[in-house]
Amino acid sequence: MKPTAQLGTAALRPIEPEPGTLVHSSADRRLAAEHWLLSSLAEPGRGRQEWNTQGVVMLPLGTLFSAIRLPGRLVLAVTGAHSLPSREIDATLNDALGGGPVICDPRHQRYYVLVPASVPTSWRAAVDDWRVMDVDALGRGTVLGVPRLTRQEPHALASYWSVPMESMGELCTPLTVARFIGAGRHLMAEEQQ
Repeated sequence: MKPTAQLGTAALRPIEPEPGTLVHSSADRRLAAEHWLLSSLAEPGRGRQEWNTQGVVMLPLGTLFSAIRLPGRLVLAVTGAHSLPSREIDATLNDALGGGPVICDPRHQRYYVLVPASVPTSWRAAVDDWRVMDVDALGRGTVLGVPRLTRQEPHALASYWSVPMESMGELCTPLTVARFIGAGRHLMAEEQQ
């Protein structure tokens, strides 16, 4: 089926499933994404228990996925927002990063963009260049506090999904993230002039 809207517009017309088409509910996709995330642990059941009791689980990076850590000031520069966390920032990140998953850590004023596991090594030159802006690519040997997939509302201190993971294995594309960081670098340089 062809899209009914131009690239970059807000929405497409709903798709009517053909007879015999299997449709997965958002709850099914969320459960599959939870299983996928927890499969990075030796004991996925322990991870699920931590999500239930603490709302966050520490997941190892570099096997299923890695993360690019963005400082809040870079995100504020690109989004034009005045403070974080906010729904305005979340919506802008969703649009700018193509709906790929992003975790907000408001306590430390950081965002974690989930990317393919290979990014810290395959994008090494870019990552080295980004460090002057306090951007880093986190991979093997690092853990990330990942909130429950249902935690999607901004909170003053608790981490939440700024852009939720909609399906298992759905990650941000490195080039899209690099462009976002490049825009942030440009805008932050303009602010300093």
